[in-house]
Amino acid sequence: MPHAYPLVRDVPALQNSAPFDLLVIGGGIYGAWTAYDAALRGLKVALVEKSDWGSGTSSASSKLIHGGLRYLEHFEFQLVRHALAERRVLTDIAPHLVRPLRFMVPVWKGARVGMFQMSAGLTLYDFLAGRDQPVARHKSYSKSKLLRLHPYLREAGLKGGLSYGDCQEDDARMTLAVVAAAQQAGVVVANRVAATRLLKDGDRIVGATLHDLLGDTSFDLRAAAVVAAAGPWAQALIGREAPKVKLVKGVHLVMPAIPGCSDAFLFTAPQDGRVYFVIPWYGRTLLGTTESEVSDPKQAVVTGAEVAYLLEAARAALPQLGWTEQQVQGRFAGVRTLQADEEDSLSAVTREFVVLQPSPGLVLPIGGKYTTSRVDAIEIVDAVMRTLGRGRHPSTTHDHPLPGAPPARGFDAWLVNASTRLRQHGVDAAAAIQLALRHGQRVERIAELLVEQPAWSARVVAQAEFIDAEIVLAAREEMCFSLDDLLRRRMPLTLLTPLAKADLQQIATLFGEQLKWTADQRQLAVDEMRSR
Repeated sequence: MPHAYPLVRDVPALQNSAPFDLLVIGGGIYGAWTAYDAALRGLKVALVEKSDWGSGTSSASSKLIHGGLRYLEHFEFQLVRHALAERRVLTDIAPHLVRPLRFMVPVWKGARVGMFQMSAGLTLYDFLAGRDQPVARHKSYSKSKLLRLHPYLREAGLKGGLSYGDCQEDDARMTLAVVAAAQQAGVVVANRVAATRLLKDGDRIVGATLHDLLGDTSFDLRAAAVVAAAGPWAQALIGREAPKVKLVKGVHLVMPAIPGCSDAFLFTAPQDGRVYFVIPWYGRTLLGTTESEVSDPKQAVVTGAEVAYLLEAARAALPQLGWTEQQVQGRFAGVRTLQADEEDSLSAVTREFVVLQPSPGLVLPIGGKYTTSRVDAIEIVDAVMRTLGRGRHPSTTHDHPLPGAPPARGFDAWLVNASTRLRQHGVDAAAAIQLALRHGQRVERIAELLVEQPAWSARVVAQAEFIDAEIVLAAREEMCFSLDDLLRRRMPLTLLTPLAKADLQQIATLFGEQLKWTADQRQLAVDEMRSR
């Protein structure tokens, strides 16, 4: 049986193996879950990604595994129930990556949703979640108690508030873990492999022409079915048969930590009544998101107007923080697909998930959300199985912990033991906890690297809780080929803190040693990162 790690970029297997049952195009979270599920059901599967795993929309989310409280306003009860059930599954199969987070919802005088309505909504939210959840049920707070907990909230007009539970994750690392699970299940995986056109036999899709971007070679891969899990990039690949969709951009800013605060907040923007989040993340604060319709995924850039909108909204709710544009430490944007309809408000457009078949042999997912990607992938693979005439084979991805996952029961004790072991190898206490949460039981591999070179226990930069051993691990075992792969997705350093030229040169030296880069290649990598 194949191992989950190291990830093996097996282009020869793509070129030389007999025809595949399924080719999955797109290495985001939907493509990864689809490939993994299909392999567990007995299909011979290939998974390709034109850039890096999770490099598109799947690393540009709000970093949440949540039911979507705001969807209750649009009476999407089934969608919320669906997501809350999945929250439970994901905390079971990846307890290190999906962690509980408490949200506070302050209510001010004149709010569109008052205290009574919010309490009723959260009561329904708890009911839809059912029993045995990883988070506490909702609570109510008086104005005075809320201000004692969070004195930076706007006091004028504050009536009180409520809290509820959801979960948080690192979206890029979760995607990588699912890719590793797919490889362990027998999927041939390769990033830096682009699908340039679909192959047809009559009107049926029978594979794709692939271009190996590292080897600069093209070849045809034939498969009985193809899933285009490329999100907003699928339309260009499919061409004229592609159904109409809406492309919606979301923007997040990374702000300084709120002193002494471990809670997240759900607020309503005064400009237009949209819901937005303020979320603690890796010792910083995520602020987002906006929503705007775009015509091309290349428009996934953060504009000055979007920065101003989010900061204005945050200052209205948290005036004592006084956040300014100069305090923005990172920013990112992602584009997702939604079903095209006639709704005027993007926040009212349904997130319900659909699976379409624009051509025989081609399966196209549209819509969905990160939280429900695993269970949505079941529907994708069901469609593939019908296309192949394979009959009913139930999904089992919910039964298998993701690679590196510690036991969900007794997780807190495991975390203490794992971080203690890392500290014995010279890792500082805060970094040791983050290592265990990011890598799970693969901290044993980190420990082996620290025996090989104890100096790798040092932080990459002092301001963030990542260590040099993670650079080595990414290069050797996580199919990581560029500084952007490393510093945006294997560890999100570029989102969290400015990196000086000297920092980048030091990182490129260690990373380049693992990949056998020349001095010129290291310098080019540094120059590329500085130009971003």
